Amino acid sequence: MSVTLEDSKRTAIAVKLADMKATQNLLIANEKALIEACSDREISNRLEGLLKDDEKNLGIIDTVIVQYGIKAEPKPTVQKGIEEVEKIMQSSELSLFEKVAAHELVKHTQATAGLLVHKAGQVVGADIGVAIAPLNAVNFDNRAHEEQLRGLLESLSTIELTGMPSDSGLWSRVQDTIAALSAVAGSVLSRSDNEISICDLIRLDHTKVNSLFAQIKGTKDPQKISEYFGQLYFDLSAHSEAVEQVVYSAVRPYFNDIQALYDEQTEIKQMLEEIKAMNPEDTVEFKAAVERLMVAVTVHVKEEEADMFPRIQESFGDEQQKTLATEFKTAKSQIQDKRLELASH
Repeated sequence: MSVTLEDSKRTAIAVKLADMKATQNLLIANEKALIEACSDREISNRLEGLLKDDEKNLGIIDTVIVQYGIKAEPKPTVQKGIEEVEKIMQSSELSLFEKVAAHELVKHTQATAGLLVHKAGQVVGADIGVAIAPLNAVNFDNRAHEEQLRGLLESLSTIELTGMPSDSGLWSRVQDTIAALSAVAGSVLSRSDNEISICDLIRLDHTKVNSLFAQIKGTKDPQKISEYFGQLYFDLSAHSEAVEQVVYSAVRPYFNDIQALYDEQTEIKQMLEEIKAMNPEDTVEFKAAVERLMVAVTVHVKEEEADMFPRIQESFGDEQQKTLATEFKTAKSQIQDKRLELASH
């Protein structure tokens, strides 16, 4: 069968994620410009805190896009809106208050987009929910940032209108609001100040693949089976190539059984190609083949997590593991781009 990722709902989420990445870059550029334009040290300190979060969150959005596995371009209307905000930030006729007000609207748009993606993912497929799970940390920060920006606007409006600083209790009230938000959202939104480790990245791949197997098993609709297998094919193919290229080669000196993992992946790739050639309309035979693939993948996953992960954690320091994670994500993204380009022709 022809393996494609043409499901309109999944593509729509990919576009929204591309919108979020473009908007995140705008938020970072805005905050750098606002810090440079601000003479009030307390306000610039607050902006620097937002900038630090947003730079971290750009990396998380990149990770989510790679885990999602479908690439898209931002909508033209989003790009046009970004250009309009860039003009506002460059204007010498607008006050700092007006520029922060424009920035706050962008942050609100980003917060809303993140929540929309989260909700849409829950509806469209369990595998999507797994892929976009790290976005929860971004969503939490964005909601907290909205409160901080409102506090900034209150302070700037007071200075602009009276020339006097605002109530000194402002920031404590903002922090109280954020703490309340954290208590409400804590059970729903996960937040981490650390980069996602290489083991966590691989584990995310494993969890997403497991959810795709469950979705194939749980439907009799040939169209849905084809859709889920299409995602499974692309995810497993990209994962296999990237993990061999980056992780296995790095771990080989510290892990005597690494060749067994290479051999298992070769078998998995062969099974993927065999299933790709089958007709999903013959659901019984197709799902039986997928079941055999699932068994092979489950064995492989257990060996990676039980045997390879400890070798990584014992043999590589934190910085080396971060470097591996970055290289794995980059390699996987490049592989996805090549495969999707080939699939479109």
